[in-house]
Amino acid sequence: MSQLEGRRIHIVGIVQGVGFRPFVYGLASRFALKGWVRNTSAGVDIEVDGFTAVLNDFVTALRDELPPLAQIDELTVTNGPANGFTQFEIVHSEAVAGAFQPISPDVSICPDCLREMFDPNDRRYRYPFINCTNCGPRFTIIKDIPYDRPLTTMAGFAMCDDCRAEYENPLDRRFHAQPVACPVCGPQVWLEDGNQSLVNGNPITDDGLRITAHREDAIQKARQLLAEGKILAVKGLGGFHLACDALNETAVTTLRQRKLRVDKPFALMMLDVAAVEQHCFVNNAERELLESRERPIVILQRRPDSPIVTQVAPNQNTIGVMLPYTPLHYLLLGRGAGEQGSSKGDSAVCLQPSALVMTSGNLSEEPIATGNEEARERLARLADAFLMHDRDIHVRCDDSVVRVVGSWPLVAGEDPTSHQPPATSHQLPVRRSRGYAPFPVRLPWDAPPILATGAELKNTFCLVNGRYAFLSHHIGDMENYETLQSFEQGVDHFEKLFRVQPELIAYDLHPNYMATRYALARAEREGIPAIGVQHHHAHIAAGMAEHGLTGERKVIGVSFDGTGYGDDGAIWGGEFLVADYGGYERPYHLQYIPLPGGDKAVREPWRVALAWLQKAELGVMNAEFGLEQAAVDIVLHQIEKGINAPPTSSMGRLFDGVAALAGLRQTVNYEAQAAIEFEQLADPNESGAYPFAIHNSQFTIHNSQLISPIPLIQALVTDQNAGISIPTMSARFHNGVAAMVLDVCRLIRDEQGLTEVVLSGGVWQNVTLLTRAVRLLRQDGFTVYVHEKVPPNDGGLALGQATVAAITINNE
Repeated sequence: MSQLEGRRIHIVGIVQGVGFRPFVYGLASRFALKGWVRNTSAGVDIEVDGFTAVLNDFVTALRDELPPLAQIDELTVTNGPANGFTQFEIVHSEAVAGAFQPISPDVSICPDCLREMFDPNDRRYRYPFINCTNCGPRFTIIKDIPYDRPLTTMAGFAMCDDCRAEYENPLDRRFHAQPVACPVCGPQVWLEDGNQSLVNGNPITDDGLRITAHREDAIQKARQLLAEGKILAVKGLGGFHLACDALNETAVTTLRQRKLRVDKPFALMMLDVAAVEQHCFVNNAERELLESRERPIVILQRRPDSPIVTQVAPNQNTIGVMLPYTPLHYLLLGRGAGEQGSSKGDSAVCLQPSALVMTSGNLSEEPIATGNEEARERLARLADAFLMHDRDIHVRCDDSVVRVVGSWPLVAGEDPTSHQPPATSHQLPVRRSRGYAPFPVRLPWDAPPILATGAELKNTFCLVNGRYAFLSHHIGDMENYETLQSFEQGVDHFEKLFRVQPELIAYDLHPNYMATRYALARAEREGIPAIGVQHHHAHIAAGMAEHGLTGERKVIGVSFDGTGYGDDGAIWGGEFLVADYGGYERPYHLQYIPLPGGDKAVREPWRVALAWLQKAELGVMNAEFGLEQAAVDIVLHQIEKGINAPPTSSMGRLFDGVAALAGLRQTVNYEAQAAIEFEQLADPNESGAYPFAIHNSQFTIHNSQLISPIPLIQALVTDQNAGISIPTMSARFHNGVAAMVLDVCRLIRDEQGLTEVVLSGGVWQNVTLLTRAVRLLRQDGFTVYVHEKVPPNDGGLALGQATVAAITINNE
């Protein structure tokens, strides 16, 4: 007769705050096992008694039947004698000194909670903070681990008896759901008038605040104001949104004027995919992404007949759209109480816009507002009213942005109206934040505790502990003190949360970046080493790391972006590297040109166009481009004398200059605007390609060969003078760059025998270029790695910095 045995099981991964302990409790009951389960700062521990076969089935079920939000990274089983347990129970959490574990990102409302919220018979009917272990806030409310209510921003809300009963019942969906609450005991919403003329009568004053409505009335009045074309500041999961009717031209234009956001697209929120399909083409992969628990903003092709005002995304044929992800969003966009048979018929019925602008609650380039008082101060001139609540946000977290791309683009003869994705479609992150952060990237090897501080634009930082690389939420462009403060607060929180005391700091080589200055100052203050990592090497390393490449084999790294500080002090950005984590060679790069005016040339692409015309000996730009001769003469002098005209090999600047030469745009209002608009005009049926040339160089420290766009510039100017359309010129340019990428990768393969290619850098957000280049490379036998987990832009740079620093310190 077989005897009882014992098993001690330790699990690491996303296993807290996701219903994992009640899942274990249910399995133990199913298999009639005795013992206990508990959370610790290091993961989840389980001890059970049972017979061998049953214990083995239990462990298998642990791996195979996980709750929706759980993920197991490591599961360790230790055999031993039975402990004599008489029941199975969930025991209190235990803090383990120095231990850490991954934390779940915030998750959109689940179907069960959504159903309950719209059920008039449910006690949480129309409650804007309904949640359970399968959904709701996580990362943005956690102050420390283990993930228990006293260590979250819900600590101040004492549970009522009903919520307490659910919270303590292991078989309930809300067992130990830390944000659990109801209308009796939980957070509440209210509406504050930002302009007293908006609401009839005198506003009610609560503690000196202009509160005009509470709870359901606040939601209904907010809906009414939106329908009337007003702008609302709405407190969400990771910060405030500024919301208005996307079909109201006056409202959208007013929001742009107040926010000081001239052309940069606004994100939209719509109730469901059916509503999205009224305005955008949606293929199956995009539908799945829209409805995913992460609920990112998804960049979609706009329908030509959509009534959404053009000012939402000027000069673009795409729109960024997300579905509601909080209960409050659904209450704002869905039917109101009293509509369509609701049992509460006493509330006012109002016509609700089918699409809302939901843009970040800030003045342009500032961090989003998170606190109520902060919002009142910073958003007072932007919003007509404030939809507030009293659940604090501990960590600001912007919406994520993702698009679906494929390896097989439209080519001549294919139907351009087909919007179904190719079989090889995948997600391309543009901004990785809410719903994804702080979910870690698993490294292919252990690393010491490292902080990587990222770049200046689209900043994120990265903390490494063991095999986990915790890439932060989106910080933003570090061009002001407020964003630096947000960066520093984020670093402090991550270090506390993941128990990391950095032994090494990695930074970008650019000496003027705020993140670089922070890294160097902190390293000196704390007496720890700091390692500078070249910008484009970090891009390639990030691509390698997210695909789990060990670095034992070198790769061809094609790093295209706008700006990166080079080893020679020039501005790089059109780079072909032969790289591993420990170092790189630079066998080919785009030809240098002067960048007249430095950063001013980024905002005025005609300057770059003029530099390329001079390099190609084609004279100056035509008067039809609307340039003043005096300005042209100044720039020509800068180019000739090298005054404030640093050399650059930037592919991003080439895109800007070509867009200007084609006559599209001579100035921009946001980063890469000219290139983005130029791409969207590309004719999918044009197969022609502008040529490049390759020359030897004796003047670079890497003894590189130069890739010259001069033949391309000459061909484009000829087309422009001949009246060739911009869509045709755009397609020929994109085709030419893709063909050049293939040609140079072939040369490197012939020279060094390498067949693996990593594409990284902000230019690879250009889906037209990406799909054409990947197609050509794969057809030619290359293995191609593109970003799927972290952005190809500088939002993923810190991951690459951390991995390069880890290998560098190990080698030293």
